[in-house]
Amino acid sequence: MVLRKGSEKYQRSGLWNGDGFSGTPKLRLNPIFDYDFIWNDNEVYYIYSLKNKSVMSRFVLNQTQSVRQRYTWNPEAQTWMQFSMMPSDYCDKFGRCGPNVDCDGNKLPTCQCLTGFRPRRLERWNSSDYSAGCIHSEPLNCQSGDGFIRIEKVKTPDATNSWVNQTMNLKECRAKCLRNCSCMAYTNVYVTRGGSGCAMWFDDLLDIKQFQSDGQDLYVRVSASEAEQKKKAKVKLAIILGTVIAALWGFLLIVCYIRRSRRKFKDEVEHKNLNGREDKDENEDMELAVFEFGTIAQATDSFSFINKLGQGGFGPVYKKCCKIFQGTLADGQEIAVKRLSKSSGQGLNEFKNEVELIAKLQHRNLVRLLGCCMQGDERMLVYESMPNRSLDLFIFDQTRRTVLTWSKRFRIICGIARGLLYLHQDSRLRIIHRDLKTSNVLLDSEMNPKISDFGMARTFGGDQSEANTNRVVGTYGYMAPEYAIDGVFSVKSDVFSFGILLLELISGKKNRGFYHVNQSGNLIEHAWRLWKEGKPLDLADEFLAETGDLSDLLRCIHISLLCIQQHPEERPNMSSVVLMLGSHNELPLPKQPGFLFYKKPFEADCSSGNDGSSSRNEISLSLLEAR
Repeated sequence: MVLRKGSEKYQRSGLWNGDGFSGTPKLRLNPIFDYDFIWNDNEVYYIYSLKNKSVMSRFVLNQTQSVRQRYTWNPEAQTWMQFSMMPSDYCDKFGRCGPNVDCDGNKLPTCQCLTGFRPRRLERWNSSDYSAGCIHSEPLNCQSGDGFIRIEKVKTPDATNSWVNQTMNLKECRAKCLRNCSCMAYTNVYVTRGGSGCAMWFDDLLDIKQFQSDGQDLYVRVSASEAEQKKKAKVKLAIILGTVIAALWGFLLIVCYIRRSRRKFKDEVEHKNLNGREDKDENEDMELAVFEFGTIAQATDSFSFINKLGQGGFGPVYKKCCKIFQGTLADGQEIAVKRLSKSSGQGLNEFKNEVELIAKLQHRNLVRLLGCCMQGDERMLVYESMPNRSLDLFIFDQTRRTVLTWSKRFRIICGIARGLLYLHQDSRLRIIHRDLKTSNVLLDSEMNPKISDFGMARTFGGDQSEANTNRVVGTYGYMAPEYAIDGVFSVKSDVFSFGILLLELISGKKNRGFYHVNQSGNLIEHAWRLWKEGKPLDLADEFLAETGDLSDLLRCIHISLLCIQQHPEERPNMSSVVLMLGSHNELPLPKQPGFLFYKKPFEADCSSGNDGSSSRNEISLSLLEAR
C-alpha cells in the first residue's frame, strides 16, 4: 500500500503477510470492518467491507495534512471520529533515514544503522544528516560465503526491487538468497501458521521501521565474519545469562534463609507501636537502612536553606509540613531527605505507612527509598535523588514547559502507567496509591518518571477489589467521584487520577483552578466539550499541537477520557491502559465523564519556618467526617 505526493512515494506499508500489511496497525480484531488480500494466478486486490451496514465509515486522503484517515460517524456526539491515520509518526514517512537504516522512534538518534552496517558518510551522519544511509561494516564475499543476521520486529523494506514465492519455506528461501550475490535480505511472505513463502530483496534496503511488538523478522545479508561474530556474541550472552541466573538463585536462597531467621527472631520480640518506641527497638524492625541523625545532618549541611529542594504538607487539617532537602552521603550517593516537623504528630501514620510499603517495592518507575531515620522526635525518609524534581514544575511553567517535548511527555506517560500497573497487579502487595498527581511524579536526570509519596497508599488482599473508608485522603482535582463522595476506593480510583494527570500533561493546565475565557467548568468539562465538538486536539498545549505527533496526542486524549468515566466499571484497568498506549488498535468510545467541581473547605500554607517565605501548593487532604 503506497501513498504518493505527486510522483514521489510519501508513505507505504510493508508486504502483505497474511495477517495484515507489515508495519501498519493490526486491525484484524476491529469492530468496524472486515478486510482481506486476494492473490492468485488471475488477480491481486485488497478489499474491505463494513461488519455492520448501519455504521457509517469514510476513508479520506487529506492533502492538507498529507495523511490518509479513516473516520466513523458517532451518532451520539453527531460528529466524525478518527479511527486510524497514516503516517502516524516520524518513521512512517518514506525513506526518512536513508538506505540500510532502521528507523526507531523510541531511540535517539531515531535513525540506526542495521546490525553489521556503518554510516556511509560519517561526518554527515554525526551532523544528523542520515540521507546517505549505511553500508556493510565488512565487505561481502559471495564466492567464499556470507551469512545472515536476523533483525526482529520491523516493517519490511520497500518492495521495488524484490521477488516473492508463495510455496517455498524459510530454509529454501535462505539458500536461494545465498546463491544470488545481489540478494540482500529475505523473510517469510506469510507469518501465520508458523510462516511460509519467500520474499527476497536486492540492492539497498529502504524504509525499514522498528517496532516494539508488531512487525516481522528480516534476515539481512552480512559478511561471514560479521555473522560469526554475532553468533559468538549470542552464545556468550547465553552463557553469561545462565551464570547470572544460577548466581541469582543461589543469592535468593541465601536471602530467604536470612529473612526466615530474622522473622523467627522478630516473632519472639514483643511488637510495639512506632510512636513511643525506643530508638533501638524501632531500628531493629525496619527492613531497610537506618541512618543516624548526624549522618543526614552532615549530608545536608545541617539542613541548610541552600540544600532545601521544596516543601509539602500532609494536608490542611494538619497545618503541619514536611521539608525536603538534598545532600550527598559519605559514599558519594546523592540523596533527598523528607523531614517531618517535630510537632507533626498526625504525620506519623503516613510516615509508618510509607516506610512499610515503599521499602518492599522495586520498579524503575517508583521512587526508591534508601532508608530512614528515627531518633528522638525526628522522623526522616531518605530517597534517591531526583535532580529534575517534580513533573508539575515543568508542565505548568511557561518557560520550562517547552523542555518536555511530546516525545518526552509520551515516555513519561508510559512510565507512570507502567508504575501504576506494577502497584495494582505485579507487586507482591496490591497497592492503591490514592494520591497520584503531577507533584507526586518525580523526574530523574534523564526525565524518567518515578511515582512518589506513598503516605496515603493502601494495600489490598489478593482477591479484594475495593474498600470503603471514613477517612478520605487525596488531592482535590484528582479524586474519583465515588471516592470523594462515598469514600469507596479501588484500583479504578487511581485510574481516574491517571486520567486527570494525562489531561494536565497534554493541556499544560490544572484541572483544579482551570480557567477559560469563554467557558465555565473544570478541565474535565472543557476536554469533554472539545471531544463532542470534534476538536479534541484543541485541548493540547499549543507547542505540542504544532510539533508533536498528532495521532499519539489524539490517542492519549482518548485514553484520558476513558480513564475519567463517571462509573468505575466503565474505566479501563492499568493493564488495558498500557496496552492502549503501546498499540494502534481501535479504542472504545468514551461516555460522559463525571464533572467534579471541587470546593475547598479550608486552606493551608506550608511554610519552611527558616526563611519566612511560604508557597501555595497542591495539598493532600484528610476529611475526618464520619460517613
